[in-house]
Amino acid sequence: MTEETKKKSTLSVEAWVDQQTFETTDDIEVPKLIADRVIGQDRAVGIMRKAAAQKRHVMLIGEPGTGKSMLANSMVEYLPKEDLVDIVAYHNPEDFNEPRIRTFPAGKGKAVVAEQKAAAASQKTQKNSAYIYICILLLALGLGGAIFFGYTVALIAFMGVFLILLLFRNPMQPRNEVAIVPKVLVGHDPGDLPPFVDATGTHAGALLGDVRHDPFQSGGLETPSHDRIEAGCIHKANKGVLYLDEINLLRMESQQAILTAMQEKKMSITGQSERSSGALVKSEPVPCDFILVCAGNLDAIQGMHPALRSRIRGYGYEVFMETNMPDTEENRLNIARFVAQEVKKDEKIPAFDKYAVGEILREGQRRSGKKGEITLRMRELGGLIRISGDMAVNKGDKLVTAEHVMAARETARSLEQQIADKQIEGMMRYQLFRNSGEAVGLINGLAVLSNGNSSEMSGMVMPLAAEVTPAQSKKGGKIIATGQLGKIAQEAVDNISAVIKKYTQTDLSALDIHLEYVAAYNGVDGDSASVTMATVIISALENIPIRQDLAMTGSLNVRGTVMPIGGVTAKLEAAANSGIKVALIPMENEKDVMIDRKYYDMMEIYTMETLRDVFEYAFVDCPAKQKYLDALLPLNPDGKSTAKRVPIPERYKKDMVQEESPAEEPEAEPAEAAAEEPAEEPKEPSEKKDEPGEVVVEVEVQSED
Repeated sequence: MTEETKKKSTLSVEAWVDQQTFETTDDIEVPKLIADRVIGQDRAVGIMRKAAAQKRHVMLIGEPGTGKSMLANSMVEYLPKEDLVDIVAYHNPEDFNEPRIRTFPAGKGKAVVAEQKAAAASQKTQKNSAYIYICILLLALGLGGAIFFGYTVALIAFMGVFLILLLFRNPMQPRNEVAIVPKVLVGHDPGDLPPFVDATGTHAGALLGDVRHDPFQSGGLETPSHDRIEAGCIHKANKGVLYLDEINLLRMESQQAILTAMQEKKMSITGQSERSSGALVKSEPVPCDFILVCAGNLDAIQGMHPALRSRIRGYGYEVFMETNMPDTEENRLNIARFVAQEVKKDEKIPAFDKYAVGEILREGQRRSGKKGEITLRMRELGGLIRISGDMAVNKGDKLVTAEHVMAARETARSLEQQIADKQIEGMMRYQLFRNSGEAVGLINGLAVLSNGNSSEMSGMVMPLAAEVTPAQSKKGGKIIATGQLGKIAQEAVDNISAVIKKYTQTDLSALDIHLEYVAAYNGVDGDSASVTMATVIISALENIPIRQDLAMTGSLNVRGTVMPIGGVTAKLEAAANSGIKVALIPMENEKDVMIDRKYYDMMEIYTMETLRDVFEYAFVDCPAKQKYLDALLPLNPDGKSTAKRVPIPERYKKDMVQEESPAEEPEAEPAEAAAEEPAEEPKEPSEKKDEPGEVVVEVEVQSED
């Protein structure tokens, strides 16, 4: 990759799409090799190729849908050319419970077993024929004797036939012709690629091999032990790749067995159940020379057997999967190729035109959560592609267009977003939060509802309320927060208490501060509501009204500086959809705002760097507010306000009315400047300060599980 292609693209999605030479995804060539179809994981692909060439084990750690299984599957394309073998189990006449194991070149084992089966069938046929001929001869002699010597001879002949059938056709006698037939445990054809075995979710028997239970264990009805042996995934992966996702969910005993198999490259097959007759059987060691590729999320490391991980580190590689990739020209083309791959793979949806590809690219940018990057959680993007294709099929269209993709975005909303929408409806129905007017000690928060397994965060409104009461003990000045707060959220409360104690103008020693997360039924965690908590507490302490049409989100450190947070796009969308008119976000998060054009028309967005910037916009003008602005002024560089309005991105400018000039969207002036020049047209932030505002808090809402 050249330095030019490494640079992030400066073109808008629309301009980039217009420059593309392809018209539909049918014009895009899909690579044949699996490794070449992996997108955005160049480092992992390089390591995987080296690991395959040297037959090293690999552990892949990363978020779901980033290509771990695809990478593991691609290893077989780069494994050294080795002769595959057939594994055959034989009857052991010396010890029935220890079947013998033999290997043959690929395809030969099947031929040997087929030959043995044919020989056994021939032997059985010959034996049956001999019995029939003898019986026919005796019957003929009996009939002849009956004619010349009387019926006594015939009776003797019939008794002889009965004894033959009784003694030589007894079903209880050993079936030697079956016992000599071997069984193919693992078979291949000449020219086969090395095997790739996905053993994710398998139990011990399927993973390590097992011996079937035999209900008839005596009397000549039993099944030979070698015929009851079943090969496990570790044996089927011999000379190939064994893939285990969610490795931490595998029992420790199974992980220990895999470690043994990796070290010895062979493992006997025995019955896994102690109550089964198969527990008595243990075969000779069965070859299992495989490459282990295990995968999982970050928590998988905690559940791994220490010796197994040590083995991988000592004889292989540990790879952390990328979650996002730079928004470069090359990676934009990779997204287009990914759409073509998914269309070809699905075989049930039509091709995408280039404008539909542009919408998929835009969604990939939005789900990354960072400006200048594209998400690598391709499985979720693939779901959007398939739903878009279904939309086109349902309408009878031969191509998927941008309109289909935009409609699919609504249909493909995550469960978390649907739940958040229902919660917002319920809260507005019962007026649990307000988006107009002003109130003391009441502020609206924005939450992120996510299960941690999706790249698409879902925003929702979560109001906070604060009240100040006389202390009930000598040790007053406590902040009591309720709402099922998690550890991080509780620590955030402790952090803001330092700021409040330093800058408050009220003696806290005789007061208790109660802070409530309203309707936080599923719990709250994260520190991204600390700015909101500090604002509502000061409002309750000093009786300063808060605008209820204003929303805010941000983390606050102990020095009064607003720190960046995650999920800013989802929170801003939730704020706009809830009727919020002004939103405050950390200054560092301005580059992460990736909302649609319509949201800029629904609300104004301002960045804040310090707690003073927050108070400047959140509080309604009053003497107490001015005192705090003066007291907090040293927090700002050069003693000036650092709040700025987030401009509409250039890519949206062409949609704006041409008469609209930059002067109509000036940056907000501080409240003091607006007060000194009343004759001038008030700046936009100052215009809003007399209006009630709703503050939005950003917190993470955890599911009960």
